[in-house]
Amino acid sequence: MAGELTPEQEAEYKSAFSAVDTNGSGTINAQELGAALKAMGKNFSEAELQNLISQVDSDGDGEISFEEFMAVVKKARAGREDLQVAFRAFDQDGDGHITVDELKQAMAGLGQPLPQEELDAMIREADVDQDGRVNYEEFARMLTQK
Repeated sequence: MAGELTPEQEAEYKSAFSAVDTNGSGTINAQELGAALKAMGKNFSEAELQNLISQVDSDGDGEISFEEFMAVVKKARAGREDLQVAFRAFDQDGDGHITVDELKQAMAGLGQPLPQEELDAMIREADVDQDGRVNYEEFARMLTQK
C-alpha cells in the first residue's frame, strides 16, 4: 500500500527520532528540533521552530511524539508517491523527462488541449536546468511550490 513502511524503514526512522530526542522523553521539543536542524546546517528562530511543531503537534502539547512524527513521514511519502505516479503519466516514453510533445499529448488526453505557446511556457517555467525538458525533480518542485 502507498505510504506504508517496511519494518526496517520504520526502525530507521525510530533510530533517527531517538537521536534527536536527546533527553529521552519520547518527544521532540523546539530546542531538540532546533539542535537537529542546526546540525544539518539549517538555522531557525524559536518562533519558526514553534510554528513547525504546531503544524504536526496533533495533541497540542508543544512537542512531537514519535507517532506524530511518523504520521508526517507517511503523509510526506504518500505525497511523493502521488507525484511519481503523475510524473510517469506525463513521461509517456519512460525516459525520465517530460518533453513539450509529451505534455501536449497528456493534456489532450485529459481533455484539456493547450495552445503550443502555453505548452512551451509551461516547460520553460519548470525547466530549471534549461535542457528543454522537465525531469522529476523539476516537476516536483513546480507542483509543490507555494
